[in-house]
Amino acid sequence: MLRKLQRREKDGQGGNFAIVASKYNSRFVDSMLRAAQKEFRRSGASVSIVRVPGAYEIPLAAARLARTSTELSGIVCLGVILRGETVHAEHIGREVSRALMDIQIQHEVPVIHEVLLLENAEQARKRCLDAKFNRGTEAAQTALAMARLMAGL
Repeated sequence: MLRKLQRREKDGQGGNFAIVASKYNSRFVDSMLRAAQKEFRRSGASVSIVRVPGAYEIPLAAARLARTSTELSGIVCLGVILRGETVHAEHIGREVSRALMDIQIQHEVPVIHEVLLLENAEQARKRCLDAKFNRGTEAAQTALAMARLMAGL
């Protein structure tokens, strides 16, 4: 069941974030990207955008950012994988998930995983196009929370 998003007031937290977003399924990913950018602006954070061809390419860009960007507060990864008639989507989803966790642990930088593996376009519309449930907003909120947590550890 989807949880309705809670809007947060500007907290002045700031920070420096990167968003790695897939170009594939752009209708859905672009909506999550806009929502994440809006949430980062609301918090006073700066954000840079990196676009990659598809979900499978997200971990490589995230790894490079984590390794070379010493001032990075967190990385948000956005993508949409829609299941088809084969197990290809499952393979992509599993490997992207594993790689993003590895990057986060290895580099001790929050890597927020919003590469959604969904059954169909209706699920994508609900999670990406509906402002009440947009996973891009949730991803940015999670990145901001993790940046605060990591700064305090």
